[in-house]
Amino acid sequence: MTPTLNLCLLVPLAPLAGALLAGLLGRTLGRRGSHTVAILGVLVSTVLSGLILQSVLADHQGLAGTVYTWGSSGGLHLEVGFLIDPLSATMMFVVSFVSLMVHVYTIGYMAEDPSYQRFFSYISLFTFSMLMLVMSNNFLQLFFGWEAVGLVSYLLIGFWSDRPTATYAALKAFLVNRVGDLGFLLGIGLIAAWCGTLDYAAVFARGHELAAAVVPGTGWSVITAACICLFIGAMGKSAQFPLHVWLPDSMEGPTPISALIHAATMVTAGIFMVARCSPLFELSDTALSFMMVVGAITALFMGLLGVVQNDIKRVVAYSTLSQLGYMTVALGASAYPVAIFHLVTHAFFKALLFLAAGSVIIAMHHDQDIRHMGGLRKRMPITWITSLAGTLALVGMPFFSGFYSKDTILEAVGRSGLPGAAFAHFAVVAGVFITSLYSFRMYFLVFHGKERFGAAAAHAHAGAHGHGHHHEDGDHAEHHEPAESPAVVWGPLVALAIPSVLLGAWMIGPFLYGDVLAQSIFVDAAAHPGMHELGAEFHGAWEMALEGFLGLPFLLVLAGLASAAYLYLLRPELPARIAASLSPLYRLLDQKYYLDRFNDFFFAGGARSIGRSLWRGGDVTLIDGALVNGSAKMVGRLAQAVRRAQSGYLFHYAFAMLLGVAVLLFVYLTLPYLPQFTGRGR
Repeated sequence: MTPTLNLCLLVPLAPLAGALLAGLLGRTLGRRGSHTVAILGVLVSTVLSGLILQSVLADHQGLAGTVYTWGSSGGLHLEVGFLIDPLSATMMFVVSFVSLMVHVYTIGYMAEDPSYQRFFSYISLFTFSMLMLVMSNNFLQLFFGWEAVGLVSYLLIGFWSDRPTATYAALKAFLVNRVGDLGFLLGIGLIAAWCGTLDYAAVFARGHELAAAVVPGTGWSVITAACICLFIGAMGKSAQFPLHVWLPDSMEGPTPISALIHAATMVTAGIFMVARCSPLFELSDTALSFMMVVGAITALFMGLLGVVQNDIKRVVAYSTLSQLGYMTVALGASAYPVAIFHLVTHAFFKALLFLAAGSVIIAMHHDQDIRHMGGLRKRMPITWITSLAGTLALVGMPFFSGFYSKDTILEAVGRSGLPGAAFAHFAVVAGVFITSLYSFRMYFLVFHGKERFGAAAAHAHAGAHGHGHHHEDGDHAEHHEPAESPAVVWGPLVALAIPSVLLGAWMIGPFLYGDVLAQSIFVDAAAHPGMHELGAEFHGAWEMALEGFLGLPFLLVLAGLASAAYLYLLRPELPARIAASLSPLYRLLDQKYYLDRFNDFFFAGGARSIGRSLWRGGDVTLIDGALVNGSAKMVGRLAQAVRRAQSGYLFHYAFAMLLGVAVLLFVYLTLPYLPQFTGRGR
């Protein structure tokens, strides 16, 4: 099927139609009708995206065209259009397929929620926004999709608006992303000012002009300034340090949206944007080094936080932060295809892990504390085996999809000669052990060991607000024995587990070392030869997996697995002793490096201080004091003075009338002579 503008237009419009129908006609359609139209819209998008991807990969023929011109200002044209190439076609299919699985899963997970129809409307609208982002052929439409994703994520994170924590998390996500978006907008503004266009192709063609230009009044190269500003936008959207603080709190939203935000949509928008802009980033080693260092910090230090989390969703959330750091490091090493490769594999196994966590939460009656679980392997066999597949993919076990993308990132960073590459390589290698430790810690505590949910139910009410103990719906029902989730819940788990195991081996050859992404991503092989060297050494997916058993990363995976098994299965009393003996370090990790406290004190506190000052000086003193109350007092005093003239005596009023007549006669008689006294009559 050859992609056409009308066909491509149907891909985002189908989910939009489902969102509008479910949102506006939800009461008329009912629950079944609402989820039917929403799922049908995303299904149409998924099928068309798959056909478009197949056509683009087979014929190497994409599509670039304008749907309509929104406005013009001088020579700057503001357009809505599509760029369909292997990169965007891949993202379209990943986004729509993962979204489809989340839609189906939501039928079972949100079955008892009173706002069922509204939730389906939101997630379909979220899918539309992301599709518009990845299909754009210009920075204006990219920015539209960028902001639309942020807006809908605000609605979804705060979906349970009756919970103060959800409202706070939604507001936090919205505000932190506005910080990154300011940089993103500045980067787009620089590009528009120097290039006079927002079209990708036209901007990329003038990249060398941007590299030679200097921002007036500074010594900064325009290309470096623009790329760093664009990446600041990616730091907010893709949750890079220090703009990562919103993402763990986004777990306050329902689990289906946690999977959608963290897997294939919002958090990967920044990774996609940088890969799309590779012709610009390749011209600035400074921007590449900056990305690499920021990604390395995120990969290492966010992974450490996952070790001390007890909420099952937050463990997976910090895993997402760490893996986004890996993708960013790959971007900084000019291994853009590898970053996209890891984005795709991560989308499937991370969505799998989130949805599996939701299945466990359902079975545990919305108790999310992994310390209250254990022994669920026999009670939930499908959730257990799919969770194991997702965990093995996440840690990078050979032959699983995550191994191929993650191991290639380690190799690419090790070959980079840019400043900061040594630290980045250390961080991503150390992160392999950390990822294995927290992943198998969660896996063992949830599915193996003795059953702890009976004891947990006995004090559920008492411990509901303790650290790490969270109930997603806030409703504590009577204890019941955990059991496997219904088919509508575990069906998507099976569908996601298959690509989590097999996708990497199929993709690595054509996507990394073939010509699939050659027309979408530009890498300067002379300046950054890492990808070319990796391609020369690649001899097939099978050989790469076998060699992986002999490498350091596999040993680190085994070390993390063995450590988790020893600490949480064989000697479960040791973690508490270690935490007590290393209390300063544990407290630092438990408080998330005190970044939330710093933000609350410095930024939120500063905003509150400014607000109080404006309230006291502007509202109380100026508006209420001077304008409102002051004018009222002035009118009152004037009325009090005038009231004295209203004495009620007739001779007082007669005297006032005579006095007025005298004043009028005086003015009338002296007015003709006034020019002579002023000198204007000559």
